[in-house]
Amino acid sequence: MPYKEKPTEKLYYSIGEVSGMFDVNASLIRFWEKEFEMIRPKKNKKGNRLFTQEDVDQLRVIYNLVKERGYTLQGAKEKLRTNKNETFHNTEIINRLQEIRAYLVELREHL
Repeated sequence: MPYKEKPTEKLYYSIGEVSGMFDVNASLIRFWEKEFEMIRPKKNKKGNRLFTQEDVDQLRVIYNLVKERGYTLQGAKEKLRTNKNETFHNTEIINRLQEIRAYLVELREHL
């Protein structure tokens, strides 16, 4: 059985990479950083933001609430304050279902 490498996961992502993941401007990521206290990227000596995978996951939850489900910023803050664990769990389920759908669409195209 041949050896199969696992995909490497980056420790830190730049703000450009993160904004590309969500297809939004970097200024929106900076704005959300100010608005939501749970997003605290590290900064290097030059002041560049370095986002961890945990930061990206939290941004994904915020993106889901604000952009996809239509919450206001205040509504998203309140939802995260009252039902943080449930909100994260629901977002994980949605992301997983989107991955499965993309896989099935790709599979259908190959048939």
